[in-house]
Amino acid sequence: MHHDDSPPAARPPRRSKPVRVLALTLAVSASTALAGWLVWGAMSGPAKNAAPGARPAPGPTAPGPTAPGHTAPGSSGVTASPGAAPLAGRTVVIDPGHNPGNFAHPREINRLVDIGTNRKECDTTGTSTDSGYTEAAFTLDVSHRLRVLLREQGATVVLTQDADRPYGPCIDERARIGNTAGADAVVSVHADGSAVGNRGFHVILPALVKGGAADTARIAGPSRSLGENIARAFARATGSAPANYVGGGTGLDVRKDLGGLNLSTVPKVFIECGNMRDPKDVALLTDAAWRQKAAQGIAVGVRTYLRG
Repeated sequence: MHHDDSPPAARPPRRSKPVRVLALTLAVSASTALAGWLVWGAMSGPAKNAAPGARPAPGPTAPGPTAPGHTAPGSSGVTASPGAAPLAGRTVVIDPGHNPGNFAHPREINRLVDIGTNRKECDTTGTSTDSGYTEAAFTLDVSHRLRVLLREQGATVVLTQDADRPYGPCIDERARIGNTAGADAVVSVHADGSAVGNRGFHVILPALVKGGAADTARIAGPSRSLGENIARAFARATGSAPANYVGGGTGLDVRKDLGGLNLSTVPKVFIECGNMRDPKDVALLTDAAWRQKAAQGIAVGVRTYLRG
């Protein structure tokens, strides 16, 4: 783990602050949206991508040309018509947790930055599976798939990094990117690094924090709504259960120690898609078809939140 969402020193292997029970029943509108996503996914079949552990190729945030007869990772293969763009005019920032280049820049990522309430490391390397599939590779893959799905719905999508810089960005800059974009929603994609036997996903929400540059009073409520929608849709799309080790079975966790949340002025959440240290979760995280479902679940949650 060892990243911005690493636990405070006095906490167990991963963070936990129980919050109220989250119902896992989708509203009718969310179910309808999810059905559409899953039909598209079935039309395209499992997305193709590099083998687990392979370093993603650097590139710009905009998708490059696609070879004839192929679709980009995450693509449904269906081009949305002008009249079928429910997220037109909306901006979504995707924050792929960690940068593959962080491993080569320990001095830079270990420098402290101000997160309002205190100071924390600029960034970390993230976790990995026992076989060496890194969290940085996982987050970029899911983020690319998510970008395609949201763009098909008409959204303007910005990535905080696409392995297109030596390291970082630092956690304070990640927050600024979403703020500057005036994002309607920001999702930071992660995978956890907890103990074997700890399974499932959870969505991290900003606590009420005020100190220095941090003031989450205006975004805590909208961020909770965003997180609840993502948690419901993610569970339905992937078949994964809420984490059995954090959040009291709700799939939600409230944190006040994360710079990426503390410094955000727009609705933002983190999602820990699973535990890279548990063999059963690893079997999911390293499977391209499951990562497509993960992206679909996040996309449906974002869409449901933005559509109100």
